[in-house]
Amino acid sequence: MGRGSGENTLPGAGGWAPGRWSVRVLALVIALGVLGTVLAAVALRRADDDRARRALGQQTMIVSQVVSAEVRRYSTSLTDLAAAVGAQANLEAAEYTAIAASVDRQRLPGASGVAFVVAATTDEMPAVQKSWRDRGDPQLTFTPSSAPTDEHFFVVLYRGVEGGPSPLGLDVADKPEAVEAMQRAKASHRVATSSTYRLLTDSELPVERQQLSFVLAAPVYSTSPSASDTGQFRGWLMMGLRGGDFLKQAIGVVARDTVAVTLYDTASTAGPTPVASWVPDARLQPEPPPRDITVSVPQRTWRLVVEPTHKLLPVGDMHLDVAAWIIGAVLTGLLAALTGTVITARNRALRKVDDATAALRDDIVRREAVEQQLRQREAELVGFAGIVAHDLRSPLARITGYADFLREEAAPRLDPLHRDFLERLYGGAQRMQTLIDDLLDYATAENRTLHTSRVDLRAMADDITRERLTGTEAHPPTIVIEDLPTVDGDPTLLCQVLDNLIGNALKYTAPGEEPYVRVSCRTTDGMARIEVADHGIGIPADQRDTVFTAFARAPGSAGYPGTGLGLAIVHRIVERHGGEVGVDANPGGGSLFWFTVPHAAALTPSVTAPSS
Repeated sequence: MGRGSGENTLPGAGGWAPGRWSVRVLALVIALGVLGTVLAAVALRRADDDRARRALGQQTMIVSQVVSAEVRRYSTSLTDLAAAVGAQANLEAAEYTAIAASVDRQRLPGASGVAFVVAATTDEMPAVQKSWRDRGDPQLTFTPSSAPTDEHFFVVLYRGVEGGPSPLGLDVADKPEAVEAMQRAKASHRVATSSTYRLLTDSELPVERQQLSFVLAAPVYSTSPSASDTGQFRGWLMMGLRGGDFLKQAIGVVARDTVAVTLYDTASTAGPTPVASWVPDARLQPEPPPRDITVSVPQRTWRLVVEPTHKLLPVGDMHLDVAAWIIGAVLTGLLAALTGTVITARNRALRKVDDATAALRDDIVRREAVEQQLRQREAELVGFAGIVAHDLRSPLARITGYADFLREEAAPRLDPLHRDFLERLYGGAQRMQTLIDDLLDYATAENRTLHTSRVDLRAMADDITRERLTGTEAHPPTIVIEDLPTVDGDPTLLCQVLDNLIGNALKYTAPGEEPYVRVSCRTTDGMARIEVADHGIGIPADQRDTVFTAFARAPGSAGYPGTGLGLAIVHRIVERHGGEVGVDANPGGGSLFWFTVPHAAALTPSVTAPSS
């Protein structure tokens, strides 16, 4: 009986073992398939989110640059028109119509028209009305504001861009937003932007067609030598801009249907007020979060909010995590079925795993090839920028040369207006020359061959100081050069780094303050840390990581000349030397820029007194 029990037990044990092993293998295959699917889906989801954030950031940068550039273009056009109006000895309606003929819908989309506005008190109204009737419009009739005020601002000349009621004779005093912009323009002698409101010319339109709008106001001063009021204030040129039309034309081409854009007036007394919005037909997406940045316009700051749509990324680049889930689930099911049916054919399964691994390697190789192509395209773009900047130098040099020749030889024979135009031409050519030089330096800084030698930074800083201090300044800046070491590096490039940092320290000094610069050195871990401290306008803490980016300028530097490439060039040169560059707050006020370069054998002794 014992023997029979043994015979019955062994077959049972032998029959259950393979079943348990198969279940374990199948469970392991399913678990690995699910885990791989989860990891792939999570990785692809993160990759999607990262691409979307980068794409939204890029679109935000493009939109903000386009909006700023368009407002500057409108402002420049209005300034030129104001100069032309001020140059007339006796401004009449026919002359104004000829001057404002360049204002049209195609050249300045969104503009409703350009009006010439004059100020008059209640007692002066009859005389001012008669004067402007005599200048071309016998039917001109002033319609004073119903508000209890003795100061009025009447539209006496008008050039409309499109059909609609004319605002001639209307009192702008009904629109306090426009009056505030005119007062700021007159006080600053520059173009000013108004708060958001509804234009006088739109008051008779149906409510659904009225748009939130704003005006650009430019002061007009008499500049004609033959005019009786030479040098006196004449009035204002005001250009009305419908916010929706302006934004649609300004960014519709660059943004297309990838993002929705809303502009807010942050200086409004009622809080942030929408100026305009661009909402494409595409569906808005909650992720990534909208970008919120500020945009500077003449004497005002706007807030720009950019929201992504589902077309921010190409269809093929989106929702790869969903595809990963589907593909992973299908593959897991197939592997489970295959394992369950052909558990004994392990060699075949291993071959399939090898095939999948080879396919994955091929995919990695293809991705690396794509990355290599992207790096090559980036290098080609940098080279292209350098070639373009180089090829522009010759024609620009001729323009600058001829303009300078005219300034010296022909300027005395020109009237003031033409001399002003000539000075603008020469100044623009000089600014373009600076931009081209910076572009060329930026393009070549990364790939230029380093000619390394021992460089005496103290002697180099002294040479730069002598060039900066011409001796003709009424209040010469103070430049203190402390003991600086001898380092290993390219003398030309390191000179460019020091010159840029010292030049910036002198340039970005608040008006009325005497520039002060101190150049010093510290040694850490075989590297020389060169520090350039100033008492300038300083850089906010949240902007210090971005000032070394190409074309980036910190808030507060808008009133100073520059291309936004100087610090980017410094960054590239220091990186080429194996060092680092950064900026901190200066304890004495201002900024402290620093960079590191490989130290030579020892510090070069120096007993020369600091220069000032």
